[in-house]
Amino acid sequence: QVHMVESGGGLVQPGGSLRLSCAASGSIFSINVMGWYRQAPGKQRELVATIGSGGKINYADSVKGRFTISRDNAKNTVYLQMNSLKPDDTAVYYCNLRPLLPITPTADYWGQGTQVTVSS
Repeated sequence: QVHMVESGGGLVQPGGSLRLSCAASGSIFSINVMGWYRQAPGKQRELVATIGSGGKINYADSVKGRFTISRDNAKNTVYLQMNSLKPDDTAVYYCNLRPLLPITPTADYWGQGTQVTVSS
């Protein structure tokens, strides 16, 4: 089984920065995609960014140029550096792990969520 623990959320002023971390443990297949999703009050959960074990990255248009996703494969940890934060970034942020196994279906693993609040 896989367990994922998030940290780094908090309260910041507009224009501020936060760095989220998510460490996965357990039986983790080395070929996978890790990512960050968020859910704001009254809205659907949306993709923020993903990064594959080979290094390919996708960002939502709303965060391009402001957020940076990275990972440490040796530590099975994914990070999200968030700069120039806006009130619209306020949400619960969830990390995700999707192993890319040569079988179907494959499983998704999720962190517990961490609150990010951007407010003056």
